[in-house]
Amino acid sequence: MWKTVCGYFWWTYERGSLHYDVMVTVILLFLFVSPHFIDFKDTPVATVATHASEVLVREAGREGSSSRFQYQIRAEDMKDAKTDAEVKAAILRAVEPISGEVTLEKYEPLMDKNGNVIAYDAWVVR
Repeated sequence: MWKTVCGYFWWTYERGSLHYDVMVTVILLFLFVSPHFIDFKDTPVATVATHASEVLVREAGREGSSSRFQYQIRAEDMKDAKTDAEVKAAILRAVEPISGEVTLEKYEPLMDKNGNVIAYDAWVVR
């Protein structure tokens, strides 16, 4: 019994043997079954552009023959835009040098924990 346990621990069994297949099966079961029972707390981290005039770009699928992209623009880059029209114009000023002529579909402000706008997510079609 002790020899079998040591063989599993030191991985000494030949490839294709019963014990080797058991070890590989146990490893694969752990990889595929454990996320259903163990909370590894592996959630994506929200990223916000950290440098001045930095714009994050993500692909957001396709709409017909056009490409959709999601841009994240820092609030500091919006030059004190207050009204809806000013915010849309500021978003387009930040996005068009990167992507050329685009159509703004929608935008959403991103708030910090205090309720201050730190960035805007904008979805555009090119």
